[in-house]
Amino acid sequence: MIKKYEANIKEIGEEVGIFAEENMMVIFNDTVPAELRSFAVIHEKADLQHQVEVGDILEINDESYEILFVGNKVNETLRDIGHCTISFSGEVSADLLPGTMCVEKKVMPELALGAAIRIYKA
Repeated sequence: MIKKYEANIKEIGEEVGIFAEENMMVIFNDTVPAELRSFAVIHEKADLQHQVEVGDILEINDESYEILFVGNKVNETLRDIGHCTISFSGEVSADLLPGTMCVEKKVMPELALGAAIRIYKA
């Protein structure tokens, strides 16, 4: 296993549920501007060790998801501000935004303070 990214959740915005209804989650590190905190899952600042690629595994709170799509801005925004939008729809389509990572369709993970967000190559 090659670890690419790992950070622990520090804060869960009060509007995270709005995105969850659409099978989506927005993550940022703790440098996120105040106006974006309410709808984000905020984690500690972490270094992106290796580029995220299709076929890697996203793990949140010990729930694992195969990564099906990595938008062309995901690696840049993860590296710079710990940000991407995660789609749990399992649907890869041309209209996915450049900052979106799409994973296999499974029930979204339970969020908890201190839970780990990990990306790795199996």
